This record gives sequence, structure tokens and C-alpha cells, in this order.
Amino acid sequence: MIEQLLGIDSDYIIIALAAILLVLLILVIVNMVQMGRLKNRYEKMMSGKDGKSLEDNLIFRLEQIDELIEANAANERNIDTIFRKMKFDFQKYSLVKYDAFEEMGGKLSFSLAMLNEKNDGYIINAVHSREGCYTYVKEIIDGNSIIALAEEEEQALKQAMEYNK
Repeated sequence: MIEQLLGIDSDYIIIALAAILLVLLILVIVNMVQMGRLKNRYEKMMSGKDGKSLEDNLIFRLEQIDELIEANAANERNIDTIFRKMKFDFQKYSLVKYDAFEEMGGKLSFSLAMLNEKNDGYIINAVHSREGCYTYVKEIIDGNSIIALAEEEEQALKQAMEYNK
């Protein structure tokens, strides 16, 4: 009946169907081999070292990530605190050594300027003479002093204000 409709010999149809069946059987075998390999890889991945499961490992790593996030937040807060406090710390400084008196040598006198970020701070002036050493402190506000500055003090102040520009 099929022979009459299609005009093909039934032997050819059986051979073609057998060939298709053989190809499908080969594909099923290849698929089973690949699935077996995939299953082995999955079981190896899930078992881990010393019987430790992947789930336990993932939970441990996620806890580590949470700890790192908390530590990072604490570090950021600490850095912000440090920067806030640093604004008031002496960040700029300059030292000018000089001879206060002509008969004295060795530049034992000095002016030391210490300023914060806003150019607030102090100038310490130490004058060395034969009778002793005298130290003076002058307050600096916004780069200026209420008390007149000596030449060496002005030089130290100028150098300190230019520090880190």
C-alpha cells in the first residue's frame, strides 16, 4: 500500500528508517556519555575537599564578604574622622635659622612656623645670645599675626604657607 502511494520499494523505506534509528541510537549514547561526565563533574564540585559541600563553602564565603563590608564601612568612618581631625593638625612648617647678634656665630637662633590647613598656628622664635636663650611664641590666624613679625619670622611664615602647594 505505501509502495503504491509513494512509488518506492518498501525495502528502501525500511533501510532508511533503520539508518535514522541507528543515528538516533548513536545520539542517545553520546548524550548519555556527556550526561555521565556532567554528573561526575557536578558531584565532584558539590562534594569539595574533605567532604565539605559547596553550600557550606558558599555560606562561609558570603559571611566573609559580610565581614569585609562591615570592615570597609568602619575603615571609611575612621578615615573620615582622621581627615576631620587632620584639618586642625600642623601640616605646614618652616624653620629659618639665623644669627641674632653679629658677635654670635653658628646660626643658633631660629624661627619655626607651624600651621594647619587654614594657615592657623604658631611661630616660635628662639633668640640665642651670650646671656641665654629667649623663646617667644606668636599666634598666627589665617596667615596673619596680631603682633609684628621680625624678618626671619615673616620668612618662616611665608615658607610655611607655601608648603605643599
